[in-house]
Amino acid sequence: METCATKSDFAYALVRTKILTSEYAPGTVLNQATLARDLGISTTPLREALRRLKSEGFVELDAHRDARVTDLSAEEARDLLEMRRALDPLATSLAAERRSKSDIATMRAAFAQLRPLPDRPDTADLVAHREFHRAIYTASHNDLLITTLDGLWDKADRYRIVGLRQKRDQPERDETAAEHRAMLEAVIAGDSELAAKVMREHIRSSLGSKALSTLADSSADD
Repeated sequence: METCATKSDFAYALVRTKILTSEYAPGTVLNQATLARDLGISTTPLREALRRLKSEGFVELDAHRDARVTDLSAEEARDLLEMRRALDPLATSLAAERRSKSDIATMRAAFAQLRPLPDRPDTADLVAHREFHRAIYTASHNDLLITTLDGLWDKADRYRIVGLRQKRDQPERDETAAEHRAMLEAVIAGDSELAAKVMREHIRSSLGSKALSTLADSSADD
């Protein structure tokens, strides 16, 4: 975990990681006194961290100031997927047009850290996957687009864990790896149309798409 400037930053980063990796599963109640003691901090910086997590939609705060990890929903999964279908291909297309030598170096370094996500990925796996995609869309040099996609990925990380519940065979893992490579090569080559096309295909079979399918099926069964 990165060095944190304040105790509140430390609490925010740690609790957020535990939520994203489902160590704190949806619906988990986090007692502030207990959590502060476990983290070795007072409740004041913890409350600041929880308010920040609440603003990002990760937790709800009840009248007693305990926190509850927000539930996942098919509706939010759908909304996130629709946004990604529109914005990720745009960012990838712009990246192919605007990437610099520094961007290319960053993308190649991020790609080198990628490996097919296992069924139970650790934090490093998820970070590597996200950093590759972030290296791509950061090369768009569109600050509003980058900020928006950062927010979408913040929201979508938990849904990727749900998507991993669907077992994937080796050909599917190989296909995802090939899409990552094709995406990188198209951006480096400056082929904006191909870059956007590969990204659209990538989203179609993404973990976010699988999460939507899983959650929609669960809703139908209720």
